[in-house]
Amino acid sequence: MRLATLRSGPAVLSEAGAHPLPESVGALVAGGLDRALEIGGRALRGRPEPYDEADLVLPFRPAAVRDFVTFESHVEGVRRSVDGSSGVPEAWYDAPTFYFTNPHALYGPGAAVPRPATCRALDFELEVGVVLGAGGSTLTEREAADAVFGYTIVNDWSARDLQSREMQVGLGPAKGKDFATSIGPWIVTADELAAHADGDGFLDLDCRVSVNGSLVGRDRLAHMRWTFPQMIAYASRDSRVVAGDLLASGTTGGGGCLAELWGRRGEQSPPPLEPGDRVTMEVEGLGTLTGSVA
Repeated sequence: MRLATLRSGPAVLSEAGAHPLPESVGALVAGGLDRALEIGGRALRGRPEPYDEADLVLPFRPAAVRDFVTFESHVEGVRRSVDGSSGVPEAWYDAPTFYFTNPHALYGPGAAVPRPATCRALDFELEVGVVLGAGGSTLTEREAADAVFGYTIVNDWSARDLQSREMQVGLGPAKGKDFATSIGPWIVTADELAAHADGDGFLDLDCRVSVNGSLVGRDRLAHMRWTFPQMIAYASRDSRVVAGDLLASGTTGGGGCLAELWGRRGEQSPPPLEPGDRVTMEVEGLGTLTGSVA
């Protein structure tokens, strides 16, 4: 089931059109997957309304946004670009590391993202986010899997020149990351992607990103080192996750961001994003998320 927010209100989408929902997508997420499927199923029996891509807005507002780093090839390439280091830190293999990003600077599908005033190395990051429909503390992997509501595409916009400088302080990214995250175009409920899970619990989805119509990167989501339930369980350890939290996979390899390619090539090729550039992310089973640079 695809749950979206249109300019006219929340809806479940089908091939026939948009079926209005009686409450917001955020409220459905907070109520859990079973309830959402029941309410969405009733909505699908109603009369659909026409809609187009321009009608889609931010699908929901997460309670918190955690961004992980689970693709080894991304780590190796970006470290060369951002801090001049080579290889992958030994500590990376210990656990699915994450940072918190800004839940108040979110953009929906098709929205233009302002480039930070002093940034001249703007980058995109192709990711998949898991949305929680339940929470808890120190969850087991089984409990974490049961907490999954659905999935969406995430673009973690990054100001690489700002990030490179502030990372030297040792506290992690701040102004290089907190200005924009794009989410959408909708939430796909977990049941829709069950057929894409492999024997180890990874979702095997084709992921690709283009800039101004030219393919830049492509990878398989199954190349993550940790599964989403493992990430959720780790985030909840000695802490707490809640319904409505969004946990992003981290950037795919294979050119899931420009900085990875810059690190491998030793030059900014392709060049940083400029105002007017359009970034298109496509993930199998999840749809297409577009965004432009304002």
